[in-house]
Amino acid sequence: MHKGIAVSPGVAVARAFCVDSVLARREPHYLNAAALSEEIARFDAACQAAGQEMDATIARVVQQLGEEEAAIFRAHRVLLRDPALVGKVKASILHRKVDATTALHDLIDEYTLIFEKIQDEYLKERMADIRDVVTRIITHLSVEKTAANIGSDEPVILVAPEILPSQALLLEKFRIAGIITEAGGTTGHAAILARSLGIPSISGLVGILKQVVTGDLLALDGRAGLVHHKPDSEVEAAYRKMQREYVNLRDRLIENRDLEAVSKDGTKLELLANVNNVHDAEAACRAGATGVGLYRTEYLFLTHPNVPTEEEQLAAYRAVIEASPNRRVTIRTLDIGGDKLVPYFGHAREANPFMGWRSIRITSSYPEFFQTQLRAILRAGAFGQISLLFPMISTLEEVRDLRRMVHRTREHLRRERIAFADPIPLGIMLEVPAAALCVNSLLREVDYVSIGSNDLTQYVMAADRDNPKVSHLCEPFSPPIFRLLNHILRACERHRKPVTLCGEMAGRPRCFLPLFGMGLRSFSMSPAFVPTIKELTRCATREVAEQVARHVRHLRTFKDVRQYLTAMTKKVCPNAAILDTKK
Repeated sequence: MHKGIAVSPGVAVARAFCVDSVLARREPHYLNAAALSEEIARFDAACQAAGQEMDATIARVVQQLGEEEAAIFRAHRVLLRDPALVGKVKASILHRKVDATTALHDLIDEYTLIFEKIQDEYLKERMADIRDVVTRIITHLSVEKTAANIGSDEPVILVAPEILPSQALLLEKFRIAGIITEAGGTTGHAAILARSLGIPSISGLVGILKQVVTGDLLALDGRAGLVHHKPDSEVEAAYRKMQREYVNLRDRLIENRDLEAVSKDGTKLELLANVNNVHDAEAACRAGATGVGLYRTEYLFLTHPNVPTEEEQLAAYRAVIEASPNRRVTIRTLDIGGDKLVPYFGHAREANPFMGWRSIRITSSYPEFFQTQLRAILRAGAFGQISLLFPMISTLEEVRDLRRMVHRTREHLRRERIAFADPIPLGIMLEVPAAALCVNSLLREVDYVSIGSNDLTQYVMAADRDNPKVSHLCEPFSPPIFRLLNHILRACERHRKPVTLCGEMAGRPRCFLPLFGMGLRSFSMSPAFVPTIKELTRCATREVAEQVARHVRHLRTFKDVRQYLTAMTKKVCPNAAILDTKK
């Protein structure tokens, strides 16, 4: 049995499907002579696909970001055409009788030895360009192989070093019963993706890929963070029974989709959904959400082969709006950096990427690029009720600059006589401690705020939420976090400004009572959690919730908060307690 970090509740029993990181070294794969010409053709096709991808990226980067930012892709395109590089790979395939991926790994090894002997720092850095090109080719080769291997209807448990945002489409395309990752924590993007799809998931199982191979039977409990590798018949039967019980309970709760989210004593709440795409919006509608509290637009950029145009963005935003409950959608502008990277903003390594050049700091540096997204969002507002949300706000100056940029974008659209949303509520995410502490000043400049508890927690606790060694500090049972949330909610109440909590705390049953008791009335969560939180809402009373909130504010340790909220949640609504992770 293996113990990891429980990040998405649920139980799964299925065969493993192992996905190595793209550049991870593996055993050479040898071919018979008859397969060599087919492998050469497969390599050529991957190079061609990578080249077409780069050409499209270059064109759009030049258009939206400028010639300087496109230079790195032009260099990569030249490398991809380099007869020496391509020739070495093909020679390795033919003479050593290995597959293209093995040949590319050999190429990396060869060039690494050569570049290690070079003294010039600029030339040494060109090794990173070669790795990027090889990674792109291997990715095209592996996507084709992955599609062939998981093409059946059999559900599988995905086992990987980590799940990248760009792999979100892979999770939606195939029957993934569960996810196990070596890296990551409870609030990283892999956990967010798993919860948005309702997939049981465990992270932090370092070294699991050295023990599990594709085809091994696994039994996974995403509530307790436990994995049984090759379980015996008794354990397998017990887990299959738990799986059926969990699914039956979840299906029963989803029957409340048409009921109001109102407490036993008549307090009405708003349960919204966090979405990444149109499929999530449809799931939110099926789950009974009353709108979209957070549309993460970055996943369009992360999964797009190059840079999405204004029209492509408009089509994506419109699709989400039209698929959403009541067509009410809060659209967050591009939130990249940290653990979510797109290649056209460069790969400059930062010592502390979560506290570096990311989110609104990146997009504000490229006003023309950012204006393209603002235009698409404002235009999408003609098809439903939307709000505009800016992430990673730290200062009052940033808010004022952004308001001016939105005003200029409106004026441009008005002069062009293009339909757009006007007026549109402008809001900010409170996830930087400086903004949370100065919330009174910021509230005078915006129409509403949204609390991003994931980043707020990691910044307050000084703990990278994707680092298994410190991820326990990012659990949502921290006394200082509850005190800071209480400060924000009191400020919003004084200024009579709407506030929504859209971090993962919103979908955690054990966090509901204190948040409700502190005055929060709008929760935005992964669609899969809406029925559970609605069930908990209808079992709770405002009086009990306020008692819980007062008690939590006087507790001093993680352990005390966790134990108290576990007991109170179970007492108020046993079904909801079952559907939470046990940690």
